[in-house]
Amino acid sequence: MDEKQIEYFKELLTTRLEELLGQADATVNDMTDQKETYPDPTDRASLESDRNFTLRIRDRERKLIGKIKEALERIEDGTFGICESCGQEIGVKRLEARPVTTLCIECKTKQEASEKARGE
Repeated sequence: MDEKQIEYFKELLTTRLEELLGQADATVNDMTDQKETYPDPTDRASLESDRNFTLRIRDRERKLIGKIKEALERIEDGTFGICESCGQEIGVKRLEARPVTTLCIECKTKQEASEKARGE
């Protein structure tokens, strides 16, 4: 992978990280600022359901933030785009689809087949 491609992925990952952190801050502010009380049990249940859904999304995003930070570290140490299983270069198309990936498509396919066979 050339320097231009590395810079592209670094910018892509940095932008996504900033977006996710901004959304997390907005969620925290929304949940701490809301002092709404609903006398109707259905309205309260709906509000709680919406909050739980938002928190599940933010939890998934929190995990993605960690993966993005790890990918940025791999860019810095020169291992970005290298499969951690076989050591081969990960294809650019795969990295464009999932820039936080650590496995090439062949190793990921083997991993998923193994997990499926074990019933995970």
